[in-house]
Amino acid sequence: MISMKDIANQAGVSIGTVSLVLNGKTENRVSQKTSEKVLQIAKELNYEPNAAAKTLKMRKSNTIGFLTDSIGSSPYAGTILLGAQDAARKLGYVLLMVNTNGDRRLEKQVLSVMRGYQPDGYIYALMFHQKVTVPSQLEGIPTVVVDGEDQRGLVPSYFPDEFSIGYDATTRLAQAGCQRIAYIGSPQGIVAEINRYEGYRQALADAGLEFDDHLVVHYEIEELGDNEAAAARHLISTVQPDGIFCFNDQRAAVVYDAARELGLAIGRDISIVGVDNEAIIASLLIPRLTTVELPHYAMGYQGVLRLVAQMDGVEALRPLVASDPYAATVLKQMDMQAVSLRCELLEKESVA
Repeated sequence: MISMKDIANQAGVSIGTVSLVLNGKTENRVSQKTSEKVLQIAKELNYEPNAAAKTLKMRKSNTIGFLTDSIGSSPYAGTILLGAQDAARKLGYVLLMVNTNGDRRLEKQVLSVMRGYQPDGYIYALMFHQKVTVPSQLEGIPTVVVDGEDQRGLVPSYFPDEFSIGYDATTRLAQAGCQRIAYIGSPQGIVAEINRYEGYRQALADAGLEFDDHLVVHYEIEELGDNEAAAARHLISTVQPDGIFCFNDQRAAVVYDAARELGLAIGRDISIVGVDNEAIIASLLIPRLTTVELPHYAMGYQGVLRLVAQMDGVEALRPLVASDPYAATVLKQMDMQAVSLRCELLEKESVA
């Protein structure tokens, strides 16, 4: 590796002079001719600054640790990482990403290694919305939780507005004239399920529709597959809903098959709304599925903006405001620890 000593020897100057030139501190100290000579030699020798030494000196590495349970190995929520990368790049930071697969022991190990690279702050990202305790190793270090909530309320958190997902999906079905709107949910107890179900019930009430618990079904994870298909057929044939809000697109796909087996035309005899806008499913279903898209990119992007504002101060974001609407939004959120992001309902063809 080429050092400043090598440049100094070739230029016939001191190491101190080389340091002044390479750090842009030449005014009234180094002549323009000498500066140009040092810079030319550094370029010819392909000199690269020692990042570790610079970090020790400046106490700043311009890196962000991105710690996740399984986002890095899943195409489903991968746009969280994409949003985080775009924001980091715009602000002069690089992400160091580690995937732990939800293994707490592995998480502790990789955090110890990652801290050796001295990231200036951390994004603690989750595969799905859940309440978590941020690892104790991150205490005192700028950290933002993404797609989850710090259950102690000590760390800024960005997550989907689950209540509005349920409310908006159900309201859309009511606006289409549906009178018997069913809800096919997920395992009870998870944050997304609780809040989407509450949104569903509130939307029914606001639309003047009576709640009927026969129109509500919850599936545990181990019940997905043939059992879920049979349950969907049973629900549609016995309770006869004219609209169905599904917890996610995967469940909506099962409902599509069940409705067809019963001779129902989707988008005419029965309306369906899913959640996720999962490309593998939503783009292949016919008719195309009306679905609520989760704000994965926005969560990753805004999470990094918030983190940088913590590390470098809010002034770091102000130059972006004119061209980046996310920056203005994050500046308004600086006094909020829990930030829920509204999700977009994408109109397609499965609602009458």
